[in-house]
Amino acid sequence: MEMHNHQLSVWTSWQVAPEITFPLVLLVFLYLRNKDVTYKQGLSFLSGIATIFAVVITPVGARAMDYFSLHMVQHITLMMISGPLLVIGTPNSFSPENKLFKLFTHPVLSWVLYAALMIGVHLPGPHNFIMENPWVHTYIEVPLYIALPYLFYFNLLDRKHQGRRVTQAMSVISLFLMMVPETLTGFFIYVSRGSLYNDMYTISDQRRGGSLMWSGAMIIDAIWMALAVYHWIKSEERKSLEIDAEIAAEKRASGV
Repeated sequence: MEMHNHQLSVWTSWQVAPEITFPLVLLVFLYLRNKDVTYKQGLSFLSGIATIFAVVITPVGARAMDYFSLHMVQHITLMMISGPLLVIGTPNSFSPENKLFKLFTHPVLSWVLYAALMIGVHLPGPHNFIMENPWVHTYIEVPLYIALPYLFYFNLLDRKHQGRRVTQAMSVISLFLMMVPETLTGFFIYVSRGSLYNDMYTISDQRRGGSLMWSGAMIIDAIWMALAVYHWIKSEERKSLEIDAEIAAEKRASGV
């Protein structure tokens, strides 16, 4: 594909993207064979898969290297929508003991890696390198957009299984802290007076991308934070009911 080809119509540009499509089809096949999946989990997981396809095989993905705004739509969708939906759709029985998985889902490391990817790919140097080497975008950047958000959100969104590594309160705090680098990245791109990327894009396109990152991150993050707060409240309610039940049992045992 020729980079930054604006002569072709955006909406007639589609791609197969087998490096993403085939693994996802296999993943869906394996997922649907799992008998522990609830209706809501299945709906969330398949919605997450659908959002990936929506920004990979469609004109959004096919022209993401030609228009900064489309690149940002792809970025925001994969990192802030697809990842959380896949986590919410993960079966309760999925609790791997693999040391590498545990390492990359460590609350601190996963936060740092997510933030580093989100900020790093939009710095002029790395971004220009990616745009000048399409294989990096295809085989490294996009797969990381899918994998790292899943690892980051894995501990933060309530998956209703025992042994959480992050308390509900810390989930809310972590999501709030991530909003800072996300929105600041978009803000600085938006307010830049000149091209940040060697005139690869028009200034208006660059600003559209920045505004999408700036405003989109705040809106989407607010939704996931609201969900985390909801689960936090529910968790505290369950604890309160358990304490009340223990007190009642002690009273009955003592004959009070």
